Amino acid sequence: MKQLIASAIVLKRTNYGEADRIIQVITPNHGKLSLMAKGVRKIKSKLAGGVELFSIIDITYLLGKGSIERLIAARLQTHYGNIIKDLNRTNAGYEFIRIVNKITEEEVDNQWFDLLAKSFESLDDFRINLSLIKIWFYLSVFNLTGHSPNLLKDSLGAKYEQNSLYNFDFDSMSFAPNERGKYSSNHIKVLKLANQFEPIKMVNIDGIDILSAEALPLIQDIAKITLDV
Repeated sequence: MKQLIASAIVLKRTNYGEADRIIQVITPNHGKLSLMAKGVRKIKSKLAGGVELFSIIDITYLLGKGSIERLIAARLQTHYGNIIKDLNRTNAGYEFIRIVNKITEEEVDNQWFDLLAKSFESLDDFRINLSLIKIWFYLSVFNLTGHSPNLLKDSLGAKYEQNSLYNFDFDSMSFAPNERGKYSSNHIKVLKLANQFEPIKMVNIDGIDILSAEALPLIQDIAKITLDV
């Protein structure tokens, strides 16, 4: 049987039988894989410590005849242990994993693996506001799936103006000018920045935490409508 080695991120773990577990992972070069981890739930299992959530792991597996491969070795490459120290960040991590797992097929490119890896790195860093991380994650998913809102021009085709107010128009997937609008040009600016830069590069921007918290519900609504998540 052919033996392969890959970096991986665990998406799902399902108990099987008395001591086994089926591990679903995403890899940068081999798409999504389902792996049978024999005896992983036993106390002395050598595999147990290498299939942790919120981690990048190195796996060695054997190609099987069916849809499930045989995991024969697993080693932690990077474990983002700070995530589980905060319940909100832990829940966000589970949310990110669930979304990526739901909207990707078995044949998936390395951008999805990179997205989860960078998401874990950001969640692990308590300097970064959680709302900002979520906005960045969702905007990245929108870009990868072709559902990005128009952050360059409003619903009338004009550039967004400083000191103007807007509401979001879901039909045009852009902001619409409104004198009593809920969102300012500063909210849109934050979204533009999050669409271009990783969260760590935005932590020192004045007012970023408040603006992110105010804009996040809109981004989540867009995700529900466009991605059904």
